[in-house]
Amino acid sequence: MSDLLDLLTARGFVQDATPGLAERLRRGPITLYAGFDPTADSLHVGSLVPVMGLAWFQRLGHTPIALVGGGTGMVGDPSGKRAERPVLDLPEIDRNAQAIGRQLARFLSFAGANAARLRNNAEWLRGILLMDFLRDVGRHFTLSYMLQKESVQARMESGISYTEFSYMLVQAYDFLHLFRTEGCELQVGGSDQWGNITAGGYLVDKRERRQVHGLVFPLITTAAGAKFGKSEGDNVWLDAERTSPYHFHQFWLNTDDRDVERYLKLFTFLPLDRIGDAMREHAGEPGRRVAQRLLAREVTAAVHGEAATEHAIQAGAALFGGGTGATDGLALEQLPEMPTVTVPYHHFSSGMPIVELLLASGLASSKADARRGIRGKGFYLNGRPVEGVDLVVGEEVMQGSEGQRFVILRKGKKNFVRVVATA
Repeated sequence: MSDLLDLLTARGFVQDATPGLAERLRRGPITLYAGFDPTADSLHVGSLVPVMGLAWFQRLGHTPIALVGGGTGMVGDPSGKRAERPVLDLPEIDRNAQAIGRQLARFLSFAGANAARLRNNAEWLRGILLMDFLRDVGRHFTLSYMLQKESVQARMESGISYTEFSYMLVQAYDFLHLFRTEGCELQVGGSDQWGNITAGGYLVDKRERRQVHGLVFPLITTAAGAKFGKSEGDNVWLDAERTSPYHFHQFWLNTDDRDVERYLKLFTFLPLDRIGDAMREHAGEPGRRVAQRLLAREVTAAVHGEAATEHAIQAGAALFGGGTGATDGLALEQLPEMPTVTVPYHHFSSGMPIVELLLASGLASSKADARRGIRGKGFYLNGRPVEGVDLVVGEEVMQGSEGQRFVILRKGKKNFVRVVATA
């Protein structure tokens, strides 16, 4: 069982652990938990680190508890935050908690001898009496102990409310409750949770005279020093309504060469030797982005399923080329949002000069502008450069299915127009 720590370390998961965890794992399977705040109705890609951590523990015989914070979400965790979190009302917290629970179910197995358990701490926190909490929990923590925690120190200058100051006690109570009711002996989370996790271990020791453990994962940043999980300034979400499978796939496909091996180890279940093979192939011809394509396919399939992943790959091939070319069945709704213009179908059936098509799309301001752009290799048709001003665009290059045929034009890297043929 202690081999698990070696595996997690080799894959980049281990930032810190409490003394004695390796010895405890040698004695047999352990029940562990990670908490997830319902601050939104979806997890984002940064949440995948603790999710994958739980999944690895389960794959190696341990029992994971995914804890959704319907109770702690009423307080708000100050860890890693520069200001007070906005207060959500209870119906919104409950909706978010249910949505997050459904997402967690994609990664964990809820059947078998070590079936995962999904819990919501609203079940025990919302009914607790304040006087009981202060007597049974608060009396074990001194102000000096709490003020030493990084999550508190980081907020002392800008200000921290009594509510958020008390958050570590509420999370510590979660660990005590799960120890008593579920036999849980290990809490895992991001490294910003170290103070909260050790507070939980401290409370279990004070109340039960038993040792429990903590393990924290590194907070991921890119090789360029940017915060992981952002695309053009926005979070990359696991929910398809918030981040489409196409944009999700593109996020991973655009991974920096310096980060891709680390991400393959963290965010996929691929064996390390398979990752090594991919990296050697990638090093031989970096332009093919073999490692990034493998990463994007694996993570997108895990989050959105195989069908959505194939559609995302086809959409990328339609927009940028370089794919399999198997985009004939691609539907309009599977493409990302972009400007759309319509052209009568008979123009394609009889053959439409590319110069006229670019003018109709609005990507060229005049025929002369279209010709200059083509000669400068600045226009693309279905992801491939337009090679000559004499090109005639016919039915044979149209994509999509019967009744919704289209071509994709691109100017430069980011200016797309979808040209749809109408009857």
